[in-house]
Amino acid sequence: MPAHQSEFGVIRLGDLTLFDIRGYVSMDSGPAIKDAYDVIDPELAKIILLRFDEDTYLNSGGLIAIFHVLVEAKRNQQKVAITGLSKHFEKVFRMVGISRLASIYETEDAVLKGLDLDKGFIRIPPFRGVRTD
Repeated sequence: MPAHQSEFGVIRLGDLTLFDIRGYVSMDSGPAIKDAYDVIDPELAKIILLRFDEDTYLNSGGLIAIFHVLVEAKRNQQKVAITGLSKHFEKVFRMVGISRLASIYETEDAVLKGLDLDKGFIRIPPFRGVRTD
């Protein structure tokens, strides 16, 4: 993926909505992130999983864009889980308080178990996204 390019995808899996994030996430990505979140119906999407590709890079503007989604999800009484972060960004998310708005998990299996979704038929598909420039 070329520098400063990002991809976002949204897939609904029952009560879980998978929000894929890949690439370079900056304030320029904010409108695409907001648009992707806006297609999620809060009545149907009780749980949102933000799945980051391990090579995703977020600058401060990207963190703000993600933070806005988390605040909106909290207003809509949606649970949010996060997975796929590098160790560096997991530490950053905890330091800036994002972990107060979302649970951070190391693996997708841990997400399903932590949200008590591992007993059903939810299978998280491979990453897919829509490129934005």
